[in-house]
Amino acid sequence: MPLFPVPIVLLLFNRPDTTRRVVAQVQALQPAHLYVVADGPRPHVCSDVRHCAEAREVVESVHWLGTVHRLYANKNLGCRQRISSGITAVFEEVEHAIILEDDCLPHPSFFPYCQALLHHFVETETVMSISGDNFQPHQPSTEKSYYFSQYMHCWGWATWKRAWDHFDLEMTRWPALRSSNWLYELLGSRRAAFYWSSIFDQVYNGNIDSWAYIWQYSIWLKSGMNVLPAHNLVSNIGFGEAATHTSRASSPQANLPTRKMAFPLLHPQDIQPDFQADRYTQRFVFDKGWLRTLARHTKALLKP
Repeated sequence: MPLFPVPIVLLLFNRPDTTRRVVAQVQALQPAHLYVVADGPRPHVCSDVRHCAEAREVVESVHWLGTVHRLYANKNLGCRQRISSGITAVFEEVEHAIILEDDCLPHPSFFPYCQALLHHFVETETVMSISGDNFQPHQPSTEKSYYFSQYMHCWGWATWKRAWDHFDLEMTRWPALRSSNWLYELLGSRRAAFYWSSIFDQVYNGNIDSWAYIWQYSIWLKSGMNVLPAHNLVSNIGFGEAATHTSRASSPQANLPTRKMAFPLLHPQDIQPDFQADRYTQRFVFDKGWLRTLARHTKALLKP
């Protein structure tokens, strides 16, 4: 069988159960180049040693026809450092890649969808990421295969070296931007600006261990757009107590169904965000999640 030409990046940690299902999808594809970025066990979690080893063994036990590049950390670096440094290392060797975490199960059509759009937008600097996620309860008001959004979703996505080169791990401009109207002018909502200012503050101060929020920040610094499919192509199967950031198993974003993308893709005429879809995303994906987290932390503080 011909090898899939787009490099695949697989992000691993300590989830051999979900890793096994994701690896099965990637194995069926047989990429010419597979980059496995794995974080090391946390020193205070005894079970991590075994679980991290088992997750890596899932990959090692597969017969890969292409080249496997192993970027394994010996110690725990955390989400922010391990994932960002791993992706940066990949883009020292390739010009574009598809990126999957160990609990993000893609529909098979996700891969050719990314492949087509990586080629279509290769020279369009404004487009900085391609996602397989659609969190809308109804289809966006489009007959096209995808729409544009200000929001980056990372449960199965793709990008280019030319975009990732703008990733600013240290968020160097944030102290100056915090006191400006930048977020309000970008998002057009005081509530959304307050939400994201709080998030970026916590990431900048090290209270949230996240690379994804920094990537969103970096995209907005360049006035970048993100491609989202007209229907969902990736299901996050990792919600639950064992997850790092997605611990609420009852979340409406957990285990979303997927369906096949039709080809050839139908492209929108203009690169403009779907503001109606984005308003829903801010209100029901980000705001509600933030309020639940705040309520949970408040409840914990009030315990005797």
